[in-house]
Amino acid sequence: MHHSESEKEAVLVLGIGNILWADEGFGVRAVEALHQAYEFPAEVKLMDGGTQGLYLLPLVQDTDILVIFDAIDYGLPAGTLKLVNDHDVPSYLGVKKMSLHQTGFQEVLALSAITGRYPAKVRLIGVQPLDLDTYGGSLTEPVRNQMESSIGAAIHFLVEQGYPPRRRIRGCVPEPLCPSSVNLAHYEAGIPVGGR
Repeated sequence: MHHSESEKEAVLVLGIGNILWADEGFGVRAVEALHQAYEFPAEVKLMDGGTQGLYLLPLVQDTDILVIFDAIDYGLPAGTLKLVNDHDVPSYLGVKKMSLHQTGFQEVLALSAITGRYPAKVRLIGVQPLDLDTYGGSLTEPVRNQMESSIGAAIHFLVEQGYPPRRRIRGCVPEPLCPSSVNLAHYEAGIPVGGR
């Protein structure tokens, strides 16, 4: 897609994963940390995609530049940070199916490609997890140690694309990136029974 100067691109920074299972929470924690520390131009949307899978399809189809944070089992030493681009991304998401959210998001990208609405640029910022089996566990040390470099990698990529962030002023607390799944469930449920 060619964009004229006046037409801004849509940029989506997505954290996917499940915060309930130790390192599976990396993507969500990374996008939250990015949001806490920086503010972006209006075209850039940051989102906690959680485990929503196919619900994210319309968002991805409307995105020109997509950045994904996720824990990816590449079979590398724990904490290894790996950057993957564009049409290589789906195959990496499916290297080893770790959980439902990965199959879901791999399908989202496949469907985007099939419908001819694949983002012009995709950058996956993946960290090799150590522990995916501890329910209620937090990020492990090797993964936590990559948080800063992961955020740095995202900022570097966004600056290259022409969307530099501004560091937030200390003490200015942004609105939390509320998981939209929670909101959507409420809105789609509509009026409670008996409230008609």
